[in-house]
Amino acid sequence: MEILHKRVAGIDVHRMKHVVTLLVEGTDGQVTKQTREFGGFKRDLKALAEWLREANIELVILESTGIYWKSVYAHLENAGLLAWVVNAHHVKHVPGRKTDVADSEWLAQLGRYGLVRGSLIPPRDLRELRLVSRYRKKVADQLAAEKNRMHKLLDDAGIKLGGLVADINGKAAKAIVDGLIDGQPPERLILLAGRLKAPRDALLASLDGDLSARHILLLSELRAHVRYLEERLTKLDAYLIGAMAPYEWAFKLLQTLPGLDEVGAAMILVEIGDDLARFGSADRFASWAALCPGNHESAGKRKSGKTRKGNTTVRYLMCEAANAARRTMTVFKAKYQGLVVRRGHKKAIVAIAHKLIRTIYFMLTRRQAYRDSGFDYAAANVKKNAPRWLKALKRFGYWPEATSA
Repeated sequence: MEILHKRVAGIDVHRMKHVVTLLVEGTDGQVTKQTREFGGFKRDLKALAEWLREANIELVILESTGIYWKSVYAHLENAGLLAWVVNAHHVKHVPGRKTDVADSEWLAQLGRYGLVRGSLIPPRDLRELRLVSRYRKKVADQLAAEKNRMHKLLDDAGIKLGGLVADINGKAAKAIVDGLIDGQPPERLILLAGRLKAPRDALLASLDGDLSARHILLLSELRAHVRYLEERLTKLDAYLIGAMAPYEWAFKLLQTLPGLDEVGAAMILVEIGDDLARFGSADRFASWAALCPGNHESAGKRKSGKTRKGNTTVRYLMCEAANAARRTMTVFKAKYQGLVVRRGHKKAIVAIAHKLIRTIYFMLTRRQAYRDSGFDYAAANVKKNAPRWLKALKRFGYWPEATSA
């Protein structure tokens, strides 16, 4: 087997210690092995990076162990060393022979022969922005959970407003709920209905519940928490949008794609970066995002096409964008309508997300804004299946017989 790197280091990463093994091939072809153990503090990581630099290491291999690899990678990056973070699933050691030293040596051996691939590690600015965007998602999830809890509490008190309005968190419904919490009578709350389509007598009946003092207490606490989370969310959104200045060209291009607004474009850009040429093709980019069909074939039989696990944040964002894009008057709506009947909503959404992620690749690599192709999926579906449908109608007697004049 061909040796690709003659001076390699493997690091078995833990929280408070890191075991490092160097494999260095001399001019005579002999391989020298050195193993050292370092602590997890900053001074220890600096010493680790300095030792590797003094040994003129060409490549450092480390596992993506939780979040512990991040500080190690940052110190190696600062020292100017080439480091690959590899998927732990791809480098599992032989069972029964697992030690920290053996793991670090195994990583070095794999790197020496080029048997591993480094994961995509974005630049430091995007790595730090990922912390902000993912925290923003957590805040949004908390906000949705608190709104749902408020909805349940109203139902528990016999307030059936959620059964009459499309969005209980809309402007009019929110004003009515605030009035309930503040103790206003239902007759006055009807005046806040605004443009709600529900009949006024039905609205009045829905507000006739049994709100106790404890219901009011919890609703007041939930309302205060919802307002607090909305303020936090607004602040994080403003920060993310402001941080897009270095990537303004890509940020503006992404906003031309149906289903993406400013916040969605910013969060996707933070995850994928603005340099997609590293993926090589749209297929590999979709595979990295785990939005393409999976491959599971044995003995010439395709067993499953289930999508594999990938970047869960990218998948979530693209499926969210797909849900929005299917409501626009674009090719994505036509494709969704053609798929949902046969595949169901969830699989159709993943297919739309797959199309979106491929579109993003071409937009950013060609630096072109989105232009809708106007392809008619419904007409293409009819053209493909019409002969089969006609044969089925004739076979089962649904085709009208020709009558003589």
